Amino acid sequence: MSANKTQQAARNTVTRDTHAIDQQVNGNLFEAIVVLSKRSTQLGQDIKEELNSKLEEFITVSDSLEEVFENREQIEISKHYERQPKPHSVAIKELEEGKVYFRMPTEEELAAEAARQEELRREREERRNRRFQQRDN
Repeated sequence: MSANKTQQAARNTVTRDTHAIDQQVNGNLFEAIVVLSKRSTQLGQDIKEELNSKLEEFITVSDSLEEVFENREQIEISKHYERQPKPHSVAIKELEEGKVYFRMPTEEELAAEAARQEELRREREERRNRRFQQRDN
């Protein structure tokens, strides 16, 4: 995530005009909330991956005196991410600026997704039943 994107969003609580937000998403506030939620989740995952990749450098197997210095560096990195605006604030700012792309799925896409979810549910149920059968035998 670029520092540019995060610095523009509010770092504290801001009262929002819900009418302005819902106008960004076909005049429906609930659809706007779904869009914001999904974008916020994407941003949060990106931030988490970035943070984890930076903290991986500090993973050590043994304890040593150098660990104290490394812990300070870890703390500084963590504090940097804590000071950044939260993903939902960035998502709202992006929506207000028209930077969020979204589209409503067609009926065919919804039907295909429902069929895929049903197939996944059946596969999970079959795996669970096989485990129970193996356990009982």
